[in-house]
Amino acid sequence: MLPGAEPFRFDAGPRGALLLHGFTGAPASMRPFGEWLASQGVSSVGPRLPGHGTTWEDLETATWRQWEREALTALDDLSSRCDRVIVVGQSMGGALALHVAATNQERLRGVVAINPIVRRPDLLFAPVARLVMRSAKGIGNDIKKPGQDELVYTRIPLRAVNQMGKLLRAADRGLPTLTLPLLVFNAVEDHTVKPANSQRVIARAASTKKDLLLLSNSYHVATLDYDAPYIFDQTLRFIDEVCGP
Repeated sequence: MLPGAEPFRFDAGPRGALLLHGFTGAPASMRPFGEWLASQGVSSVGPRLPGHGTTWEDLETATWRQWEREALTALDDLSSRCDRVIVVGQSMGGALALHVAATNQERLRGVVAINPIVRRPDLLFAPVARLVMRSAKGIGNDIKKPGQDELVYTRIPLRAVNQMGKLLRAADRGLPTLTLPLLVFNAVEDHTVKPANSQRVIARAASTKKDLLLLSNSYHVATLDYDAPYIFDQTLRFIDEVCGP
């Protein structure tokens, strides 16, 4: 395992937050968030999704159903200690959070998605592309603030890209059934995921309480960027609203 890519758990109180990292990244992108929430009395868990935080070759054999199972296992663990829980995800973790929320609404109080991706047409070509090439150059660390590292891979296995596409389609299909309170953060300048994704989440979700907040001083990995304090504060306000004190 890459140093710093370990999953985390911070016990702090009866309210909890499940924090899900993005594609080819690691829990490192969510750890400061989890630490801060714990300092405010909110317990947090950040699982390491299968195939992440080690080598890109490990990611090549992972499936989106394994990512779902790991998220649900972490939810089980968190729910055993907390009676009021929300799920939070960034990027692909945002898609996973939305999917988990839509399929486990009775277990959650709300969902937060940070620069989520739910639709990317070019992923439809991944099954064909992986027949002629095994991996592509990695993308990641799209962070405006210097000195930050989400521990992302330098290569992306195309088999895993195909799996991500399946997760995105499942998350997008589930949005019209999602009725939980929803908070979406969207960076104005994101070089990885188009803002149309966040707008689509807000438009398609059936939630009666849903808000879209813009991030003016961050790129894609916003939990490690200049707007992180704003994200943390607004998420805590959201927790107060949907979970109570």
